[in-house]
Amino acid sequence: MKARYKTIVDKFARTIRSGELAAGRRLPTHRRLAADEGISLATATRVYAELEAMGLVSGETGRGTFVRETALPAGHGVDQQAVAANVRDLNFNYPTLIGQGEQLRDALRELSAAGDLESHLRYQPHAGRLSEREIIAGHLAGNGFTPKAEHVLIVNGAQHGLTVTVMGLLRPGDVVAVDALTYSGFKALAELYHLELIAIPSRSDGPCLDALARLCEQRDVRALYTMPTLHNPLGWVLTPAQRQRLAAIARQHDLLIIEDAAYAYLVRQPPPPLTCYAPERTVYITGFSKNVATGLRVGVVVCPDELKPALERAIRATTWNTSSLVSALICGWIKDGTVSRFETLKRQDAHLRQSVAREAFHGLPYVGHPDAYFLWLPLADESRADRVASMLMDKQISVSTAEPFCVSANVPQAIRIALGSVSMVELQNALRTVRDVIEFEQYGR
Repeated sequence: MKARYKTIVDKFARTIRSGELAAGRRLPTHRRLAADEGISLATATRVYAELEAMGLVSGETGRGTFVRETALPAGHGVDQQAVAANVRDLNFNYPTLIGQGEQLRDALRELSAAGDLESHLRYQPHAGRLSEREIIAGHLAGNGFTPKAEHVLIVNGAQHGLTVTVMGLLRPGDVVAVDALTYSGFKALAELYHLELIAIPSRSDGPCLDALARLCEQRDVRALYTMPTLHNPLGWVLTPAQRQRLAAIARQHDLLIIEDAAYAYLVRQPPPPLTCYAPERTVYITGFSKNVATGLRVGVVVCPDELKPALERAIRATTWNTSSLVSALICGWIKDGTVSRFETLKRQDAHLRQSVAREAFHGLPYVGHPDAYFLWLPLADESRADRVASMLMDKQISVSTAEPFCVSANVPQAIRIALGSVSMVELQNALRTVRDVIEFEQYGR
């Protein structure tokens, strides 16, 4: 005979999937459910826990239990789907510039005429060719940062850099402190490698460093993952004083610092990277996906000498080495100034798109850096982000909810919008639609 709580779970599941219980509907409190169904409070809690595990409801501290929008894909905003041709993608950023395709064609022709073409058919050093690491080190230098070629490792994109760092330097069960809202790709990686993420509460200008210090006193924190220069998704840039304090906390509690600088190139005159404040314990990670092209998978890890052997072992275990064809192409573009030109043009492009977005969302709560390719829109208390995302998908616009970025138990009702993947005309039209849907969700029902 089916357990009583299973019958109740099945009943809720049917009414949610049929649409009888609409997305965003607040369900009875645990005590109300227990009284209505004649079950114990523990059993009522078990009912909602199972529905949440099925992806049908979400519990929010202090607000209650709500029906989720089941039309959205699981993990919306993390697992990139094949976006239909008629969908305007405001979920993922893959900014390109007019003429990049022809520049790629020219670069490939030049590469094919090079005298050492056959060398690309052979294995390369795990960390990449020293000559290319010297070129990349020179490109990264500036704002007080002077990396040495011996400390540079070439990897297959920044995400691969994060992966080899986790594989090489952390162990399952390690505790890693991250911002309460953090990069969804690191969350996915932490889940895969069974790391425990603990949330650092956020302030308007960055993480609460006093809270981080308390966490380190209460827990055996092994590492800190941070985006100090153009945080994704909140867009903050930490001040030199904040960076000094972070470095001091890391030294006091012997933390490994994982510094993600994927979007740092967009910031004009940024402070020195965090690695300048604690070089002996920081792994600095960036790549050429955002500033050049997402399809050219070249990333960079800069690390102290003592961490290099473990990271090289992880590179060997995952890809052996980065394709020297692609790294040679990137280094050629660094040498002739193409990468710097791309970065300048993309900074201008991101600034213009951010200005368009600020105008489109004037009067709405808005969080974002003026030169970022993304922004964060908090919603009104009674609004549901999954419902907004679903309504926008019905209008062929893809956005992300807060869930993929959230580490804390209480997921905020907000959406993240990527600005760099559609034409300017499409962006302007899409942002008007986003505003209309948000206002309808808040006031039109």
